[in-house]
Amino acid sequence: MGQEIIFRALNNESGEPLYKQLQRNLREAVESQALAPESMLPTEREIAETLVISRVTVRKAVEGLVKEGLLTRRQGAGTFVAGRIEKNFATLSSFTEDMEARGRKPSSQWILREKGTVTPDESLSLGLSPGTPVFRFHRLRMADNEPMAVEFTTIPTSALGDIDKVDTSLYSALEANGHRPARALQRLRAIPFEGRIAEILKIQPGSAGLYIERRGYLQTGQTVEVTESYYRGDAYDFIAELSTGSIEPRKRGA
Repeated sequence: MGQEIIFRALNNESGEPLYKQLQRNLREAVESQALAPESMLPTEREIAETLVISRVTVRKAVEGLVKEGLLTRRQGAGTFVAGRIEKNFATLSSFTEDMEARGRKPSSQWILREKGTVTPDESLSLGLSPGTPVFRFHRLRMADNEPMAVEFTTIPTSALGDIDKVDTSLYSALEANGHRPARALQRLRAIPFEGRIAEILKIQPGSAGLYIERRGYLQTGQTVEVTESYYRGDAYDFIAELSTGSIEPRKRGA
């Protein structure tokens, strides 16, 4: 069904650019789920030869939908329908663990990795005395080489010891050092992504996104992590399991 929509004949005499017509067909196939999330599109050559149009026209149509977040390119593999990631708020897991659990290949690009002295804001958030040394990790997080989120994390140096211990997963490094957070408090809100964040994530300025503030705590109650994250709104669904809990009947006279 999906390929029938993609290969629907284009009208050379309509006055509408051919790439726009093809783009509409592709969008319909994706939004109707005739092409399922994570499914691979036919190659540019196959589409071009079937519709008797140039590969430049096909590429222009596809690139527009990649920018919209409907499609994603994977180097050496092809073009795929973007799959949304479900992040369960009830589980304290790292980005790396989330991606691996869904069969995606996580990776990071460093924006900043440094040792410094705690700022006044960090001092309040982490409960540290002025002058305490901290590590700062600013990263672009990716899945299958597709930008997914930008994270800005600060931790006390005592929780890790050596800044070079962090490769892909900060939580793995903290766990190896006996300081992985046991619980966390998170606050989420929807905001438009502008400026540098939109540029890093390669999305249009003003695109909807999710801003998350997280504080991670050890079993002792000590704050070990403060993270600000910017997640692409077109790539993530955040879910949480809720229950009423067990409510004891109130005894008469109590």
